[in-house]
Amino acid sequence: MKGMMKFGKNGKLSLGYVGPYEILNRLGSVAYELKLPNEVSVIHPIFHVSMLKKCIGDLVLILPLEGLGVKQDLSDEEVPVEILDGQVEKLRNKEVASVKVLWRNHLVEGATWEAETEMKTRYPNLFPPPTARQS
Repeated sequence: MKGMMKFGKNGKLSLGYVGPYEILNRLGSVAYELKLPNEVSVIHPIFHVSMLKKCIGDLVLILPLEGLGVKQDLSDEEVPVEILDGQVEKLRNKEVASVKVLWRNHLVEGATWEAETEMKTRYPNLFPPPTARQS
């Protein structure tokens, strides 16, 4: 959706909520003004109720803004932390290798499957060096 901003990993499985934040005012029947930290001062502090989620109090579900590394233009860089698993899918004429990647600021449940060749070129430090064959 144009003009929509999400925090965390981009994609349809991204975490869509950050917070919790204190409600300062109720403006009309469907809008609320929130007390936002200075790091996100470029965001307008008034939100429609459809964009808010009641804080249940489960701290595991809350994504802290401090560790996100959000830049001034409200973008962030995803950094892989560790390779958790690997698999090879057999297609008709070829095999495709994938690795399960744990990303910074995400739980293990948020790990994603990525193409192994792309991850090796972008992040070679995550893979052990190839061992030399002995004759």
